[in-house]
Amino acid sequence: MPEILSVKSSAMAKNDLVAAENRAWFRCRGMRALNFISSPGAGKTSLLEAMAARLGRKLGVITGDIQMTFDADRIAKAGAQAVQIETGGSCHLTAEQIRKELLARPWDGVETMVIENIGNLICPSTYELGEFFKVALLSVTEGDEKPAKYPALFLRAEAVLLTKIDLLPHVNFDVARAERDCLKLNADAKLLHLSCKTGQGLDAWMDWLSKRPV
Repeated sequence: MPEILSVKSSAMAKNDLVAAENRAWFRCRGMRALNFISSPGAGKTSLLEAMAARLGRKLGVITGDIQMTFDADRIAKAGAQAVQIETGGSCHLTAEQIRKELLARPWDGVETMVIENIGNLICPSTYELGEFFKVALLSVTEGDEKPAKYPALFLRAEAVLLTKIDLLPHVNFDVARAERDCLKLNADAKLLHLSCKTGQGLDAWMDWLSKRPV
């Protein structure tokens, strides 16, 4: 048992070291870097498309998925600079994977870099990638108990985006409960309501994001 813990500790320490290098890379270039984390289907890619429509090539996106490049293709078509990491089975991205993509292309003109992590509420929440802050997305099509059941992410997220709110009349989702549980874990978390379909909340999100320090 001690040997297993030692190996895990060593692996995390190495990841954290590379994450620190990534953070320095972002800071040196004046890029705002954030990490989108959510369950599959919570609306990360749709939000990135909406952001790309506003920011164009000032937005850079490194997106992760098990396979295929569907997300990166959608985001690039919307106007951003985007690249996909295919993990082949891993449930989270690593700092080394991000590092390779940062060094593989110029990212000319990028002011905001979003890492779109693999759809998973558990593994990605504990891996630092070099981002300045994490953003949790929770769609109303999921259970409102998610913050209480998966606290690691909501404890660390500086913003929690409640997505697909146009569907609230059609689903059984207690907004007050979800927000209350989020604030119990992190009283400083910014809570925002979004609908990429109607555009509701997008101005508030972009305004909050623009004021985040680099």
